[in-house]
Amino acid sequence: MPEKVLIPSIDMRLSSLLELNRRRELEKENKKKAGPTITISREFGCEAYPMAEQLRELLEKKSGETWVLMDKALLEHVARTHNLLEENLQNLGEKSRFLDEMLATFSPRWKSEKDYYRLLCRQIVSLALIGNVIIVGRGSAFVTQSLANCHHFRMFASEQFKVRSIARRLNIPKEEAEQLIVKKQRQRDKFIRDFLDRDAHDLSVYNLIFNNDKNTADKIAQTIMEYVLPT
Repeated sequence: MPEKVLIPSIDMRLSSLLELNRRRELEKENKKKAGPTITISREFGCEAYPMAEQLRELLEKKSGETWVLMDKALLEHVARTHNLLEENLQNLGEKSRFLDEMLATFSPRWKSEKDYYRLLCRQIVSLALIGNVIIVGRGSAFVTQSLANCHHFRMFASEQFKVRSIARRLNIPKEEAEQLIVKKQRQRDKFIRDFLDRDAHDLSVYNLIFNNDKNTADKIAQTIMEYVLPT
């Protein structure tokens, strides 16, 4: 069963991204400070997407502003059609040099990887600098670690929780869910280790971590919203 079943359609979120870019261009003219950016890291099998959708709704309701949820599907779409954010990248100016210096501290394999990955990270940083963005996965917590407006959160869960969740959401047997979890988690850990030279389970990079067994999606979303936008 393809992983994309777990990822919501990008159409509505793409419209929100375009609207956010439009509003940010207007705000730049008034020299308004960039809003906060949130990164969500999770073990495979945690219910990050339902939580992130609820978080986006809570943030928009409290702030009265547009928020965009960026995940694997939308990031890859933007990377393929990168002209969407080309102006943002060009306008980084001196930050462009900062980005290269920051990324140069990662794995030596960085320079041998395809340009696609460099573009993907540039998109992540560009979006993070705009603000009012929730970025799920793709090593975003590590890539944006030095950006002052970013807040980083991670979700973990027991194997039993993850197996039940994947089996239910993909409508597959528990045995198949177990195998999928092992495979996908190994792939994610390898990506972070090989590409960013970091440990995906290093908790020191996160502001808060959440046990998905003991915290529902709405509870986690509410807690993050109150942390990022305190009353």
